[in-house]
Amino acid sequence: MNNSFPHDPARLDVENISVAYNETPVLREVSFQIPHGARVAVVGPNGAGKSTLFKALVGLLPLREGRIFIHGKPLGHHLDCVAYIPQREEVDWRFPVSIRDVVMMGRYGRLKWLERPSRGDRAIVMKSLEQMGIANLANQSINDLSSGQQQRVFLARALAQEPHIFLMDEPFTGVDATTQAATLDLLDHLRSKQVTVLISTHDLNLAASRFDSILLLNRRLIAFGSPAEVLRQEHLAQAFGSSMLVTEAGTLLVDECCPPD
Repeated sequence: MNNSFPHDPARLDVENISVAYNETPVLREVSFQIPHGARVAVVGPNGAGKSTLFKALVGLLPLREGRIFIHGKPLGHHLDCVAYIPQREEVDWRFPVSIRDVVMMGRYGRLKWLERPSRGDRAIVMKSLEQMGIANLANQSINDLSSGQQQRVFLARALAQEPHIFLMDEPFTGVDATTQAATLDLLDHLRSKQVTVLISTHDLNLAASRFDSILLLNRRLIAFGSPAEVLRQEHLAQAFGSSMLVTEAGTLLVDECCPPD
């Protein structure tokens, strides 16, 4: 392991990790290295382990094998270094809490025990809400919002956390055009701040056009590199098999029937 980057907060090294659910392997011997400020699309068929990878990267799932480092130090060493935005269906939206309170949760990791949020914390929360275009909804209950607005609340919470690394699990699925545009604008903002971003998506065309690198999974690492290097016929065939189709116009289509990650 190379520890020569102690001041590079967004460097991510994944070394030979394996993860299992109830003794059933989901990820096997996955290794990759993501440099500071990179924008990476994580793609693969349903059941490939994309969500599992993200949960492992924030310590929600234990590793059976391998190690994860953030600028040379083991996972868990850095307070609130990684922000994770799960898929919408994993969240209980019935919880009666205001949007402002949800976004303030992104500041809790920086507060001492029983410490109340400061004026500075509240200012960061409002700035995050404004950036996602939902400041006018700050006092509403989160369960009263549309799916796209709920997604923007969780993006604002992650922004308020001020992380080094952003993990977004299927942020473009089931949301409106306004939220898709706001998410893409957020990606540009994060790039300007040199924040490392990993997004899982089923949209291979979006991955090819808007991301520096693509990480292609199907329970193991199939390929990792530039879109041109990864989205090759042989790699896609390994990942998607007969469910993949490349049209004459070059559009990549995937017809999936497998269980989710």
